[in-house]
Amino acid sequence: MEAVNTLVSHGYAPLASMVLAARGMSDGRQAKAYLDCNAPLHDPFLMTDMGLAVGRVAHALEKGEKIAVFGDYDVDGITATCLLTEYLRSLGADCVPYIPGRLEEGYGLNPIAIEQLQKEGVSLIVTVDCGITAVEEAEYCKKLGIDLVITDHHECKDELPQAVAVVDPHRLDGGYPHKNLSGVGVAFKLAAALAGDQQTVLDAYADLVCLGTVADVMLLQGENRVFVDRGLKALRHTTRPGLAALMRESGCDPVNLSAATVGYVLSPRINAAGRMGRIELAEDLFLTRDLQRAAEVAHSLCELNRQRQAVESDIYRQAMEMLPEGELPEAVVLADETWHQGVVGIVASRIAEEFCCPAFLICLDGEHGKASSRSYGGFNLFGALTTLSDLLESYGGHELAAGFTISRSRIPEFRKAICALAAEYYRGEISGSVLDADCQVPPELLTLPNVESLQTLEPCGNGCPKPVLVMEKLRVERLGQVGGGRHMRLRLRSGQYGFNAIYFSTNAENASIMQGDLVDVAFTPQVNDYRGERSVQMNIMDIRPSCNAPCSAKMEDYRALCADTLNPQIAGRLLPDRSQLGMVWRYLAANARPQLREVPACLCRKLVRWSGQGMDLGMLMTCLDIFEDVQLVQTKRTPKYITVTLLPRQDKADLMASATMQRLQAAKESEV
Repeated sequence: MEAVNTLVSHGYAPLASMVLAARGMSDGRQAKAYLDCNAPLHDPFLMTDMGLAVGRVAHALEKGEKIAVFGDYDVDGITATCLLTEYLRSLGADCVPYIPGRLEEGYGLNPIAIEQLQKEGVSLIVTVDCGITAVEEAEYCKKLGIDLVITDHHECKDELPQAVAVVDPHRLDGGYPHKNLSGVGVAFKLAAALAGDQQTVLDAYADLVCLGTVADVMLLQGENRVFVDRGLKALRHTTRPGLAALMRESGCDPVNLSAATVGYVLSPRINAAGRMGRIELAEDLFLTRDLQRAAEVAHSLCELNRQRQAVESDIYRQAMEMLPEGELPEAVVLADETWHQGVVGIVASRIAEEFCCPAFLICLDGEHGKASSRSYGGFNLFGALTTLSDLLESYGGHELAAGFTISRSRIPEFRKAICALAAEYYRGEISGSVLDADCQVPPELLTLPNVESLQTLEPCGNGCPKPVLVMEKLRVERLGQVGGGRHMRLRLRSGQYGFNAIYFSTNAENASIMQGDLVDVAFTPQVNDYRGERSVQMNIMDIRPSCNAPCSAKMEDYRALCADTLNPQIAGRLLPDRSQLGMVWRYLAANARPQLREVPACLCRKLVRWSGQGMDLGMLMTCLDIFEDVQLVQTKRTPKYITVTLLPRQDKADLMASATMQRLQAAKESEV
């Protein structure tokens, strides 16, 4: 509370202060640094090889060489390609953009492209948002007499390509302070280094840097925060005909444009060009100055996005049918000959989020397959693929998203190995909550001025998410379905305070609530402007029945048990007594015949509501371990769920014979 009061004294509104304090800010200085959108930009020449890159490009400009900017087919790669192409042309360069076809060429520098560019007279290739793993391709460039400058932001392998320059903030021998630049961020740095004036270049290209940074879900801190803030202001008054047309076509209001609008409205439409094999549309979107062409491109991109959505739904349906019955493995690995390479990454992301595990979707073509993968819960995809590189033909990407090629015959072996890595990573990790909330708030704080004050936190995104608040013990006054039954609208009350709420993509049955229930809600507050009347509305992220006894998701003590780092104090808190063991067993006996499958935190809350007695999640997991030790139950744990199966037993179990019980007893009685 002291931190909240301090922040209020520094001019932050009470609700914003609570959120900032929950995120670790204890004074105005820390809050300003966290939210600062005017931080100074780092010197581009702090990046290893930037001087070499600038020197080679400057030489090409002086000699009139033909330069190719080689990019990637996602928003980050497209904006990086267009930014550097447009900037080099402004300096008089003979410069051509080249973005490979996702379906024909795949990701990154490739022999087909290199040969084509050589035939066109290109003597210098500058990569953007790709190239850091192009060891063989760099050798091929050298063989054909083409110089190569690499700019990228993906993770580096042990061996770097032999190029004139390799510019990547992730280089182990680099000293650049900000590692989380996007591909377009690195391309901007090269342009700024050539210009010798970052602010002038940012004035011209902030919109493109913003689009790529948000679309690639970069951490919105430091330089990225500056890029996105400046870019959003530029986008609201864009002079690019293509972007203005796309905003009109997609129904974006430039005045209320936010990072969320960029991420969820503009980015999917730009990405559709690469996903659906029409990458030239994305290039024209940014480079054309013709108003009619801009309108045509914007319309085509929106139509392509609708087609992409239909293909995505079809692949998702097929993938769901392919999942094994019963318990899911620790990682999902699926393959099919008919899947669209440009869309499987989106489906992999949906599956990873839905089933809380890494997902790998492989598009088969003959004896080989190209995969897109998405992470869950911090599982490092790039590290895992590096570990399993002997099973792969090639791979690349970063922690959260990666791609690889693999022989069809190696897929079963890969599936087994990646599941083992995931199982090891998630061992002992129990999902106490699938949603991170900032803080609990009383109803009197949810006023229009307080909610409006949360604009202080913008731009919101990775590293500075939209606030998620919790309010407990609200009565459901009314509920109903809207949007053709797809969404739920509620009226919630706490004493004299009433709130309208919307819960997307669910209904009362799925949420397990009904009118009159007492509930806890996690929500993002927003201002609803309806016919000129502004009011506070809850955008509900999760809802649960309120508990009438303490129910904590506390897991620190249980993690100490799993890691074998017990001390007498932890063991004393974690050692269950007879009544706690009895309560858990009676609940299982009543509800787990023959088994139950739950999110652990939900299981704990159901037990507490059923019994009327308090219990924390760590104690529940300890009790289950004790029962499993003596073969009363069998458990299976995945990143999201725990499955408990009661085992048949004729004789009475001796709980004191449990290895877990004995470890706790011994640790409790040991000397400090």
